[in-house]
Amino acid sequence: MFTGIVTALGSVRDILPIGGGHDLRLVIGTDPAFLTAPVPAVLGASIACSGVCLTVVHLAADAFSVDCSAETVAKTTAGAWTKGARINLERALRIGDELGGHLVAGHVDGVGEVVSATPENASVRWRFRVPRAIAPFIAPKGSVAIDGVSLTVNQVDGEVFGVNIIPHTASVTTFGTLQPGDRVNIEVDMMARYVARLREYER
Repeated sequence: MFTGIVTALGSVRDILPIGGGHDLRLVIGTDPAFLTAPVPAVLGASIACSGVCLTVVHLAADAFSVDCSAETVAKTTAGAWTKGARINLERALRIGDELGGHLVAGHVDGVGEVVSATPENASVRWRFRVPRAIAPFIAPKGSVAIDGVSLTVNQVDGEVFGVNIIPHTASVTTFGTLQPGDRVNIEVDMMARYVARLREYER
């Protein structure tokens, strides 16, 4: 589990085909402090990489490696990452940690597209288009994770929704480099998932 509070930025150092070329091993470089505090990362640990929960299979002082299955490659933006791509990083939530965002599973529901970014007072209003299948799970004032960043939904118009990004968030996440047309990982609020599932059985 995660909170959607990004604590470091990483960059893709290498991309290695595995599993007959259907899967990928990614080597992600980052600040050594990210891998050592508050406790050292270990093999098998979960790290959210731009919202995708991935398992550490190799560790170095300033990098870690993760494997992406064909399913992950097909259903997230991981398959489009290139060498040098910037990645939002978050270590798994520990019991007793501050829950500053919202509960995030790292299970991407779909890939969205940046529609626009418009300055609005001291922040920027970002608008995203999501697949029709997950649009009903996104509600005004609800929570959403975009590339692993916990955000509050400010407006919804069909399959398009908006959030506001303050300068601090832009400076410590990949929002600082996003552009209209870019694809992003979307995870809806898990409570919305369960409510929808329960309603299926009430019919």
